[in-house]
Amino acid sequence: MPSSEPLRILLANPRGFCAGVTRAIGIVERALEKYGAPVYVRHEVVHNPFVCDRLRAKGAVFIEEVDEAPPGGVLIFSAHGVSRSVRAAAAGRGLNVLDATCPLVTKVHLEVGKMRAQGREVVMIGHRGHPEVEGTMGQSETGMYLVENVEDAARLVVARPDALSFVTQTTLSVEEAGQIVVTLKQRFPEIQGPRKDDICYATQNRQDAVKLLAARCDPVLVVGSPKSSNSRRLREVAASRGVAAYLVNSAEEIDPAWISDRDRVGVTAGASAPEILVTQVIECLQALAARSRRQSRIEEIRGADEHLLFHLPRALESSGSEIRPPR
Repeated sequence: MPSSEPLRILLANPRGFCAGVTRAIGIVERALEKYGAPVYVRHEVVHNPFVCDRLRAKGAVFIEEVDEAPPGGVLIFSAHGVSRSVRAAAAGRGLNVLDATCPLVTKVHLEVGKMRAQGREVVMIGHRGHPEVEGTMGQSETGMYLVENVEDAARLVVARPDALSFVTQTTLSVEEAGQIVVTLKQRFPEIQGPRKDDICYATQNRQDAVKLLAARCDPVLVVGSPKSSNSRRLREVAASRGVAAYLVNSAEEIDPAWISDRDRVGVTAGASAPEILVTQVIECLQALAARSRRQSRIEEIRGADEHLLFHLPRALESSGSEIRPPR
């Protein structure tokens, strides 16, 4: 039976764009300003169709292979990072390369390089086929192993168990990755991890925020693309708390039945989802409440403050070399 109580819309904090996504989008926009259209972007610069469509309208051309960019053209690597072979292919075509790889992903690439230089084999914890995983696995031609879950870790066979390290995809579920690491340490007691956790601050903060949200709301709506790893993890984290959780690209995907008999609905957004999409979701929820003759009110849940900003590549630096998130 539909509820007659006011609909409370609780917003998670932090949510939406992280520093790496803000930087990647800013690199494409600055490159278009400096070089003019077209600029070529290998893979979607971030996993959000709204963002990519907006950049496409400004003159960005999204490609999958380096040879789709004309020799001498401007090529931007996406926030997810690329393999060493992709970098070599771009250099071979004489492309003007701008690297939008998130600095926290670059950190993982550097870790892999150091581990392999020490003669250690490396276990990559991540999701097969994700561009970040492909880029990290491609930092070494040999000595790399991919595990996606606890089952993979339990049956992993390596050549050098006495010289083994691990790294993780930056957008994993903190809890899921932790379980995999426990299994790896049980199987390989001498395995070593990075000095600092590879799962990025933004992923962890957003997962912590959605846990607070799920404790107070049912359902939880996560604004983000199904292609976005961190958005999918947010939905999974909410669902693991026993509440209904839905991943929506936009307000058009909201089913009125989700809130018809509920008094509190939580809203968050993946790290590649712009705030305008959150605003549209809120407006949709308010309209659905009004249609049922219900009042609605919005509440912000306090969470971790984020102040990290990343600099632009030197080739794009100007008087304002930092990219700040849009308001």
